[in-house]
Amino acid sequence: MSAFLPIGPEVDGWPRPPPSRQKFQGGRVVLEPLARRHAAELFAAQGEDDAGFTYLSFGPWRSVAEVEVFIAEHYADPATAFWAVRPLATGRASGFLSLLNIEPRHAAIELGNIWFGPELRRTRAATEAMYLLLRHAADDLGYRRLVWKCNALNEPSRRAAQRLGFTHEGTLRAHMVVKGRSRDTAMFSILAGEWPPRRDAILAWLEETNFDAEGNSVRPLASFRPG
Repeated sequence: MSAFLPIGPEVDGWPRPPPSRQKFQGGRVVLEPLARRHAAELFAAQGEDDAGFTYLSFGPWRSVAEVEVFIAEHYADPATAFWAVRPLATGRASGFLSLLNIEPRHAAIELGNIWFGPELRRTRAATEAMYLLLRHAADDLGYRRLVWKCNALNEPSRRAAQRLGFTHEGTLRAHMVVKGRSRDTAMFSILAGEWPPRRDAILAWLEETNFDAEGNSVRPLASFRPG
């Protein structure tokens, strides 16, 4: 009698729906489906911060028209859904992010193409913006694998992934060519069973009681995760 070979566990193989291109309202931020009307605000949010595009495949932009071209390239793309990030504190669209590399049959989806202008970076609004899309993918749509990937040299992105609770899976060597340079890609993921405690930790971190009068967090996000 032949021995059984090990195989993975059975899962629900029903295809997951695509992301809903709708507005998402948070306590600190609104996500709006990216459109041409956001171009001028995004260009203003960039300012003189060319360094913020170092590891991205796009930018920096030299005019509002260049931002419009970028938006037009992705506006009707069925494979990627973009949202502009509008913090309630300023009322100005000052960044964007997307859900991409959507694999409905494998229930896998990536949070990526994240660009936040200097005013938005390292704020509660930025964290909430990422949380809103992760929640939509995992809780609303039922994706089992949430993916984050970045240039392996991009330390801020690696730290952001780990801060949100993504697990580093390894590095794809010479994975891509970006702006004429070879890129190693660091891969991260959150699986379905891991998401609830990570979701709860982000929500606890976002609570008003975790911030002092100057708006600084009392406890880091990782401290809210069990273990």
